[in-house]
Amino acid sequence: MIKLRLKRFGKKREASYRIVAINNLARRDGRPLEELGFYNPRTDEVRLDVPGIVKRLQQGAQPTDTVRRILVKANVFEQVSATAAS
Repeated sequence: MIKLRLKRFGKKREASYRIVAINNLARRDGRPLEELGFYNPRTDEVRLDVPGIVKRLQQGAQPTDTVRRILVKANVFEQVSATAAS
């Protein structure tokens, strides 16, 4: 199963995260199938590849709870339902 989850990077105590599509059995910082965005919790900066995320969600990828919260804030699920309806 493909998951959309956070991959940690950055210095100690100054973590940032990449939002990645990855096999659910792979380790947290393993090689992703695709990098789909960036999240910095210290500044709440979010950059998303929305078309890529929509494509992965339509293929059945499951976001983790944290990634789901980020995507809800960015209204990505509305775009998924809009493309599914058309």
